[in-house]
Amino acid sequence: MASRALFPTLVYEARLDDASLLTDLERSCRSLAAEDKAGQRWSRQHNYRGYTSYASLNDLPQRDPHIAALVRLVDRHVAAFAGDCAFDLKRRLKLDSLWANVLKPGGLHNAHIHPHAVVSGTFYVAVPGGSGALRLEDPRLPMMMVAPPRRDDAPEPLRHFVYLEPKAGTLLLWESWLRHEVVPGTAKGERISISFNYR
Repeated sequence: MASRALFPTLVYEARLDDASLLTDLERSCRSLAAEDKAGQRWSRQHNYRGYTSYASLNDLPQRDPHIAALVRLVDRHVAAFAGDCAFDLKRRLKLDSLWANVLKPGGLHNAHIHPHAVVSGTFYVAVPGGSGALRLEDPRLPMMMVAPPRRDDAPEPLRHFVYLEPKAGTLLLWESWLRHEVVPGTAKGERISISFNYR
């Protein structure tokens, strides 16, 4: 007799090693952070430590050719991830929303999901050493009732939380129902990323 794994939660990881694109995207994100007054205001009102264009700009791929180039790359990876998930799709998933994030040292992003989307993800543009990890939560956690805690040496698929520490150029994708958060880090510099949803 043997145990078998059921109901896996897939997370897709890829490296986009294009130094020129990373440089251009960092410049674009910093420019947005300096010029987008509505995004600055929203970030202050919602205690976001830094800047996000989440609630202010919804046309970044049309505004910026470097972000448009990133979207073309991400489109292919989202299609591959949809295949890994065995989605029965009548047509390819399409980008629904995309936003830039410039998170200051010590910043965090509370646990959340992305309703009304199928695949969500983040591309990491600048990740100083000590930046906060992305913490993914086992979606079954609320139903575990009296389940004992896992040992510290439990294999990754059996842990209640998994911490991913991406580097600049890392692309992460997950199904949008997966609860995740950015934990505070100890980095001295800003963590820059571009997040998105596909429907």
